[in-house]
Amino acid sequence: MKIGVFTDSYRPYVSGVVRSIETFSRELRRLGHEIYLFAPHYPQTKGEKEVNVFRFPSFHTPFNPEFYIALPFPRRVVRYASGLGLDVIHVHSPFMLGQAGARLARSLDLPLVFTYHTLYDQYLHYAPLAGKLAKRGIIAYARNFCNRCDLVITPTGVIREMLFGYGVQKPVVAIPTGIYPERFRDGDPDFLNKNFGVPPDKRVLLFVGRIGKEKNLAFLMRAFALVSRQVDDAVLVLVGSGPEEAALRRMAYTLGVGDRVVFTGRLPPEVVAGAYAGAYLFAFPSVTETQGLVLVEAMAAGLPVVAQAAFGSLAMVQDGVTGYLCRGGEEEFAAKVLELLDDSDLHRRMAEAAAQWAWKLSAEKMALRLEKAYLALVHGDHDRLLQMGEEW
Repeated sequence: MKIGVFTDSYRPYVSGVVRSIETFSRELRRLGHEIYLFAPHYPQTKGEKEVNVFRFPSFHTPFNPEFYIALPFPRRVVRYASGLGLDVIHVHSPFMLGQAGARLARSLDLPLVFTYHTLYDQYLHYAPLAGKLAKRGIIAYARNFCNRCDLVITPTGVIREMLFGYGVQKPVVAIPTGIYPERFRDGDPDFLNKNFGVPPDKRVLLFVGRIGKEKNLAFLMRAFALVSRQVDDAVLVLVGSGPEEAALRRMAYTLGVGDRVVFTGRLPPEVVAGAYAGAYLFAFPSVTETQGLVLVEAMAAGLPVVAQAAFGSLAMVQDGVTGYLCRGGEEEFAAKVLELLDDSDLHRRMAEAAAQWAWKLSAEKMALRLEKAYLALVHGDHDRLLQMGEEW
């Protein structure tokens, strides 16, 4: 098949959406399919020779200078896409390039697939004047876009059910983004010590992700302060960058744990395995994830997880088996962390179960599932799509 992929973010921008697109594209190519990407232009990509990647003029946003918004002029979209012989159009956003892809699918009478990557209403804090009306509006917008599509992909069954609750009436199939588990089994356990001075005798509570409000990291900082009162050898390491870093640094010192919290900044994907390898458990307070790809990575590295019970975490973490899902406040979160710190046998059992679970979410297996959905859609097998929707 020839698949046209439209996305409002792509490399060199770093995000879970970009990771997902790159992973599925790589695996689909291995299965013999052709992928044509339509994405924003970034200053760093000027002059690069990219195969089957079509870039559009773009401008950076005021709330995030690293994020660029494309200007997909309709004639340019048609000019790029004409003659490609596309079989499916798959969009990864309901906005600029997603809308362009949807219009192209309609004009060419092609099946339209949309992956619902993001809980858009949970990011309205980046729009200072947004309120409840804006939240209802963005949910209605997302629902209407989903209902224009022939198939909606969600990273988890939890998000699938949420969309049905919003009023989405089209087939929805859960297909998580897969990982390469073997990449997270061979990290350097001394990485954090050698690069960030974390003493080797400390037990690391690790977070990996954007340092933004939507990740609920103030909650994690307060929970860690409670943990630190009970154990002397715990250190919190935050891997990532974002607008909340300065405020969180101040908060750490206010809570009296400033000397036990390490901010690494953003790390290249190829070295993040070292951070996982040097950790004792993975702490994930976010309540806005549709999947939480880092949860799967952490489990692949053999880390038990303590996470807030919301959306993606509910699907990725087996409560009491691969980690703990918390439904209360900082006290409960801290208590579950302390259970794992205090009971080495419990930690070992959960670590082993986590590693086994992660292998079920390999990139190859998830790409095969996406291929199956594409084929059912192209062949008009509506019953097969409905069956797939119930499988996850």
